[in-house]
Amino acid sequence: MKSKNPAWVVKEAQPHEDYTITLKFQDGSTRLYDARPLLELPIYEPLKNPGFFMLARVDCSTVIWNDEIDIAPEHLYEAGKIIHDGA
Repeated sequence: MKSKNPAWVVKEAQPHEDYTITLKFQDGSTRLYDARPLLELPIYEPLKNPGFFMLARVDCSTVIWNDEIDIAPEHLYEAGKIIHDGA
């Protein structure tokens, strides 16, 4: 029997120059995530570089930039503002 992926699995990510990311999730919803609060945390400091931030991509069901920087998909799902609910 095939298992269903959780709703928070990220399917697509589109970063924007204002440090937000439009995300499409497994459940069909589209959410806008504001990454600006993360920029104050030491691990996310490299994201202050706009060129680096724009390299955001989906890998392993979440948003990553490199082998060291990613964001938990559950957080992206819960903190993202719903643009489209997938219904």
